[in-house]
Amino acid sequence: MSDTAQRSNRVLVVATIMFATFMVAIEATIVATAMPRIVGQLGGFTYYSWVFSAFLLAQSTTTVIYGKLSDIFGRKPVLIAGIVVFLIGSLLCGLAWSMTSLILFRLLQGLGAGAIQPVTMTIIGDLFKLEERGRVQGIMATVWATSAVVGPLAGGIIVDNISWAWIFWINLPIGIFSIIAFSLFLKETVAHKQASIDYLGSILFSIAIIALLVILTDTDAEAWILLSLAAVFVISGALFFWQEKRAPEPIISIALWSRRLVATSNICMLLAGMALIGLSTILPVYIQGVLGRSPIVAGFTLTMLVVGWPLSVMMSSKLFKAFGIRNTLRFGSLLFPFGALFLLFLTPDSSPIVAGAGSFFMGFGMGLINLTSIALVQDSVEWSMRGSATASIIFARSLGNTLGATVLGAILNAGINHYASGDTADNLHNVLNQPTGLTELAGDPVVRGIFDASLHWSFWGIVVVAVMTLVSTWLIPVGHHGRKTTSVPASEAASH
Repeated sequence: MSDTAQRSNRVLVVATIMFATFMVAIEATIVATAMPRIVGQLGGFTYYSWVFSAFLLAQSTTTVIYGKLSDIFGRKPVLIAGIVVFLIGSLLCGLAWSMTSLILFRLLQGLGAGAIQPVTMTIIGDLFKLEERGRVQGIMATVWATSAVVGPLAGGIIVDNISWAWIFWINLPIGIFSIIAFSLFLKETVAHKQASIDYLGSILFSIAIIALLVILTDTDAEAWILLSLAAVFVISGALFFWQEKRAPEPIISIALWSRRLVATSNICMLLAGMALIGLSTILPVYIQGVLGRSPIVAGFTLTMLVVGWPLSVMMSSKLFKAFGIRNTLRFGSLLFPFGALFLLFLTPDSSPIVAGAGSFFMGFGMGLINLTSIALVQDSVEWSMRGSATASIIFARSLGNTLGATVLGAILNAGINHYASGDTADNLHNVLNQPTGLTELAGDPVVRGIFDASLHWSFWGIVVVAVMTLVSTWLIPVGHHGRKTTSVPASEAASH
């Protein structure tokens, strides 16, 4: 056992890790539930998706950097620094006075969040032997499931009864407690290691993705602006791949990603991430703005997503043994677009149960896709590359979340521009940019009809991406070695 494990109180450290993880895990569902109300107060519905994209972009691009910094300076200082940045971002988000300021503060919040998942996972690796790790990772998986259930409920209660700022400020006591607990209970001796951090690759990647996100969001910009951004995207993207080929420890290992199983699994997870973030960001708007239901009801439709996900993980071992990993993966991939199809049948008179059912099936399918993809990738590489291979899956899913939030938000704006024009369009945007805008919108049949049709454009986008996910899973070279792959603990795969 490592010196870190011998000197630390493992039970208290794991409990603290659970608190820190919960703080980040709850962020997605609690913000998604509250965002329609926040946008109504701050205005700027056009940039709705950027609130999610900014956070996810910063988080995904810094994950690898924080992991390597923890090898150089130790886990505790890097993790505490990340939590401090996250808390500063959370405080400022609650003080935001416009959508622009909120997006910038979410970016800062994401820069801190990028440290929490990789470093806490590394601490667990330091504290526990391999045979103990699966049980601990299973405990961590329950944190994500719990936060996904609590998040929508907490978000709905806060925006209905308190200021929406507390959506972000709720992180402050949890984060401060985590910092104090890590300082007291985590003991480590830092063995100074040489690590090459691909800062240039991170910068080039961020420039390329930001340029792409702006192109997708500002489709009405002048042609020369869009062409300039396209040139920035192409040039920075090309430089990024050149940098990754020459970097000693790249963000994306070209050699690893060029393997067919890894490449197809990562493409699958990128597409699945796009569809899921689309569901998480668009569905609450529909439930509140078209069906006229409360934020709490909207939140519970998302809760069904994360009821299905852990349920499929718990059933995965039996499915693997009965049908093999190949058929389990394909079954999950069929349920994913099946759940998305429920969205197309939503009407202004629909019950939220229909939306909840779609969320459940998408969550169940995603649980199987995520679990089997990680298991296959881990089983396909040697032990020394397993960490990098697993990180590639997390990276691909995070990138999919970033792109999906922007693409599907852009589709929604395009739908509004298509169905509404002149005074009607102005009236719709004015309603959406009011604190109680979604409630008022649900009471206006004409405007609600336009919003319903526009949101269905995004629903079609989710369905298309879900079908592409289905196709990509059938391209993964699974073979018939399912029982060998099941040696990867389900709990460990679920935690990723």
